Amino acid sequence: MIAFIKGTITAYGADWIVIEQNGIGWKVFYPHTEAIHLNESVQIFTYMHITENDVSLFGFESQEEQDLFTRLISVKGLGPKTAINMLAHTTSNRLIASIEQGDVNLLKSMPGIGAKTASQIILDLKGKLVHTDKEKENYSSEINDACEALKNLGYKQGEITQAAKIMSESSNLSTEEYLKIGLQFLMKKKVGS
Repeated sequence: MIAFIKGTITAYGADWIVIEQNGIGWKVFYPHTEAIHLNESVQIFTYMHITENDVSLFGFESQEEQDLFTRLISVKGLGPKTAINMLAHTTSNRLIASIEQGDVNLLKSMPGIGAKTASQIILDLKGKLVHTDKEKENYSSEINDACEALKNLGYKQGEITQAAKIMSESSNLSTEEYLKIGLQFLMKKKVGS
């Protein structure tokens, strides 16, 4: 199996990217294409899905996101394309929280997820995901909301995770104040790179 691909983005679409590595272009289904830039160097964790008629690669920003994906596709009736779409529409942290809280409505709001599948996801995964990201669980709802806002602004999950650590160094702030701290950190980081 291919654990990860490190290379340069040469093309991308609504739900896929092409990573060039040593003269080979790997087409990878990817949930965060809104944050992709051509000619950007990346390391993408991957999952190879093999069926009788197809071999597909799915890519993730972190091993935690990859782990969540493999758990999602273990749910009866939930395929990899639907699982990758779920990760494209919300953060891993929020998805885990909705499963742990039994939030059928949030799950149903995602493309390809009906009431029956949402209930099956909760039934199969509730209580099995919390250990995948314990550190994020301890963040306040204001920090989690600020992280969600950063995702909506197009930041990558890896950048959001770093910003959340910086935000957590301050306490009892509003979502807007945490968002400002996160944005300042990410702007400084961009200028420094």
